Amino acid sequence: MNALEPTIDAIRPILDSFIEKRGSLIGLLQDIHETYGYLPEEILKQVSQELDVPLGKFYSLATFYTSFRLEPMGKHHICTCVGTACHVKGAPAIVDTFKRELNIQEGETTADGTFTLDTVNCLGACALAPLIVVDGEYYGKSKPNKVSKLIEQYKNETE
Repeated sequence: MNALEPTIDAIRPILDSFIEKRGSLIGLLQDIHETYGYLPEEILKQVSQELDVPLGKFYSLATFYTSFRLEPMGKHHICTCVGTACHVKGAPAIVDTFKRELNIQEGETTADGTFTLDTVNCLGACALAPLIVVDGEYYGKSKPNKVSKLIEQYKNETE
């Protein structure tokens, strides 16, 4: 995640390229998202005004596609698969343990900005079910008792 200050000047090259090429709004949102790690509200408002595109159009796209976030992510991204194989092998208990220990719901970030918790319907690694992915690192055949250890491990890496 990039720690750039959300200003229109920071994305000026993206905006200029969009205007020049008459690109798609989705491509523009992807570029902004890549720059900040999310879609900052103040940037969406400014881009909306500058392009004379209703702000609602940006929000409808941003909320329709799950690849977009409207809030910054935590330093560590926890993603738990809840697809059929993972569900059957205990994923709901793992998700519940993360929610309880981090005091957040799916799609939320801890108050200190350390962890973001997400679930996905499939990660394509059913043989590893139930599967947890933290910052791209796969933890297969997980159990709820692994959750505390993972949280501590990544909390210590942040400090």
